[in-house]
Amino acid sequence: MIKSMTGFGRGEHSSETLKFTVEMKSVNHRYLDSNVRIPKEYAYLDTSIRSELKKYLGRGKVDVFVTYEIIGEAEYDLQFNEHLAQEYVDAYARMAERFHLENDLTAVKLGAQPEIFRLREDSMDEEEVWSVLKEALDQALEMLVDARKREGKNLKDDLDGKLSHMEELVEGITRRYPEIISAYELRLKEKVAALLEDNQIDENRLAAEVILFADKLATDEETVRLKSHIDTMKKELEKGDDIGRKLDFIAQEMNREANTILSKANDLETSNLAIDLKTVIEKIREQVQNIE
Repeated sequence: MIKSMTGFGRGEHSSETLKFTVEMKSVNHRYLDSNVRIPKEYAYLDTSIRSELKKYLGRGKVDVFVTYEIIGEAEYDLQFNEHLAQEYVDAYARMAERFHLENDLTAVKLGAQPEIFRLREDSMDEEEVWSVLKEALDQALEMLVDARKREGKNLKDDLDGKLSHMEELVEGITRRYPEIISAYELRLKEKVAALLEDNQIDENRLAAEVILFADKLATDEETVRLKSHIDTMKKELEKGDDIGRKLDFIAQEMNREANTILSKANDLETSNLAIDLKTVIEKIREQVQNIE
């Protein structure tokens, strides 16, 4: 199934003492780019969160917001960062010496510095904490994926319609080509006849000129390739699952063929059809940028 790269998800789960809430949103991106915002108390779970994201998502820029709440009765352990505290002590000593100041550092002042103290909840080990967070994370991811699937269906319906329109335009260009050649041949005959009083026209020379003109304007190779690209894109849309990059490549090839047709156009109707074709292809390219 086709999935968009745009969506939102939310999940929450709690134990007897701890509740996690996870919210996430995703937008288009060439690769999977995750930005995880988690309280520093649980920063050690960052890698586990990113690994879980990869199980559900292939592409997209994903912002993940994790919050928690302590509930019920829990035991806490107030710890201080001894290494960081020593760094502060040494820094104060160097500063007092450098500027000839009194070093009146106290334990109270030291404890007021950022990151010196940390309040840990002792009732759960790391695995138990992860089990609670993972449940909330998976809920959010499932909601996000469902949203991306719904949007993906809308994208598919829209692309199917645009591909059908492309087929009509390509068919119009194909039908117009022999009409252009016939009109050119008729004009050429009339011009030659007007120049020759006896109306004796060299049919072989005339045919050769028509062939040269037809070869110059021929777009059969481009239209055949366009039909093939349309067919391939339709099949990929039915297949689904991680097709965004391939669809983007196909759309680029479509645009290349349309540019060639427009450059060869020697007829207003063909030019208009080719311009419409390029417009539809550009809209397709914009849409496939949204597909995972």
